[in-house]
Amino acid sequence: MRMRHHAVRISLLGIVPLALTALTAAPARAHGSLTDPVSRVSACFAEGPEHPRSAACKAMVAAGGTQPLYDWNEVNIGDAAGRHRQIIPDGKLCSAGRDKYKGLDLPRADWPGTKLAAGKHTFRYRATAPHRGTFALYITKDGYDPKKPLKWADLEAKPFAKVTDPALKNGSYVFDGTVPKRSGRHLIYSVWQRSDSPEAFYTCSDVDLGGGAPATKALAPAANAPSDAQIAEGVGKSTVDHGGHGGDSPGEGTHGGGEHAGSGPAADGTGPQAAVKAANAPAAQGGRLAETGGDSSTTALAVGGAGILAAGSATFFLAMRRRSARGRA
Repeated sequence: MRMRHHAVRISLLGIVPLALTALTAAPARAHGSLTDPVSRVSACFAEGPEHPRSAACKAMVAAGGTQPLYDWNEVNIGDAAGRHRQIIPDGKLCSAGRDKYKGLDLPRADWPGTKLAAGKHTFRYRATAPHRGTFALYITKDGYDPKKPLKWADLEAKPFAKVTDPALKNGSYVFDGTVPKRSGRHLIYSVWQRSDSPEAFYTCSDVDLGGGAPATKALAPAANAPSDAQIAEGVGKSTVDHGGHGGDSPGEGTHGGGEHAGSGPAADGTGPQAAVKAANAPAAQGGRLAETGGDSSTTALAVGGAGILAAGSATFFLAMRRRSARGRA
């Protein structure tokens, strides 16, 4: 009998930490950008936010400042839910309609590009906060003019590559696709729609498929993806939660609004982080916030629920001990 009660106590002791873990766990938030072929924002971040080399990246900084480059992995819409064409206006595809990233929409033929060949290609999408979802890649139609604002009609209606939950290798999602036959400068548009959240991420990658006009090709420098060292170095100036775990309250801007430890806003609300928070508040994002992670009420509920479960377990322990004592008497 004593062995039986001892086994029950051990089992219940194991339940409490598991219950605490289950109740307090919050879903992670996703971030990332296409790095093969290199997206515009990734290429400009790799050049250096403060002193980019290419004319196009300099123009991007002039249009929207350096913060969009430090937040290179956050070109998102929190409540997209597959409604990409309905909620992103023509001419604003690369910024996902967010004013913060408006510099990415500049129509010009000299964006840093990636040489690409038609046929099978292995694509890589750097994920600084991995999550489940579907990647869809679209390519521009014949006759695409990079000097004009990008419209939905410029893209093929169907993706040439589409994959759900691809393998994550060395921090990047890796998947294969077949690049259609094209010549000259084109653009590959990616949509990463999460399956555990309505949030979606978007990228524009400028590519050179060969055979285009020599003058056009000569204008475009080669694009490079940011290195691990550059990504690590830039985290300190990023407003994105690179850790990928929830906890912000919805009113604070779930994406791009997280503040760094020890650098909060001034008491009067005029500190640098206060300005960053204002730029990424719901109004600044068109009222669209990522419904991801746990907010303060979720955390309180989880902690409270875990406390109730722990208290209940303790009561049960006590009852079992009393019952065992009576049995021995």
